[in-house]
Amino acid sequence: MVSPSALLAGATPSFLAPQPQPVSAEQHELGHGLLDRPAHIDPKFLYDALGSSLFTAITQLPEYYPTRCEAEIFERHGEDIARQIGPVQTLIDLGAGDCVKAERLFSSLRPRHYVPIDISADYLQAAVRRLRLSYPDLRITAIGQDFAQALALPATIAPEQRLFFYPGSSIGNLDPDSARAMLQRIRRQCEGGGLLVGVDRVKSRQVLEPAYDDALHLTAAFNLNLLRHVNDLLGSDFDVGDWRHVALFNSEQSRIEMHLQAQHPVTVNWPGGERHFAAGERIHTENSYKFTPQAFTDLLHSAGYHGIEHWSDARGWFSVFSARA
Repeated sequence: MVSPSALLAGATPSFLAPQPQPVSAEQHELGHGLLDRPAHIDPKFLYDALGSSLFTAITQLPEYYPTRCEAEIFERHGEDIARQIGPVQTLIDLGAGDCVKAERLFSSLRPRHYVPIDISADYLQAAVRRLRLSYPDLRITAIGQDFAQALALPATIAPEQRLFFYPGSSIGNLDPDSARAMLQRIRRQCEGGGLLVGVDRVKSRQVLEPAYDDALHLTAAFNLNLLRHVNDLLGSDFDVGDWRHVALFNSEQSRIEMHLQAQHPVTVNWPGGERHFAAGERIHTENSYKFTPQAFTDLLHSAGYHGIEHWSDARGWFSVFSARA
């Protein structure tokens, strides 16, 4: 359920935030994941304020191709994409981050209302304050929400001509069943509207793995920062120096996996729990599934979409799909 945390008058954007998740629920989720075998932490916990800033820096790295490929697609095919989509009253930006990707679409799609949604509420608020200076006539309603768990839009957002924008291949963080369920939730929120989604494609290991394990070790810092965030939330005693970042392509599952690997035997404690990790044991922190165009088209059809089109960059490394709900 979304409730207003601040609704400011004048030219200031509206900011809506969810009722905070009980601390005990977050602690239970984290503790359960750490005690599971293999241990895992939901990737949503990567995105505290520092994690969000680190990810923005990652998108500028030469190894990290998805952002550049997606931008190339919109530059080369933007007019065709806009024609395919048709009129847009409300642009709903899932995982908006710094809002830059959606901002590039404002001139072609001309939305009247922009609704960025991100789990990192503080980071999102800073982004929409910047947008307001450049787009004083655009209505903006920013929502701090973990939309992977529930996609709840307030009644003030008109139901007509909604376009959900899900860029950066973030859909790939979900396993196929969860991705289908997410696509179905989106479809139910935009009947008569549509979806514009970025999708990373299957390619060689030599291209994929450096994108998630760069020479400057920014992705390593992004992954390791997760442990500091968990310490804050759970009261655990992770020492970042005990762990190293691991990224690998699992060809059987068609996904990049990110892990944190214990560099030596270590015991992690938190109120009410502990876990001993052997040297080399890993905590699974993120997946990024890669698709062929046909596989993602089939996924959209299975989630109830129609009118599906897609565009690719010159190398065929990335695709942007448009689909009608």
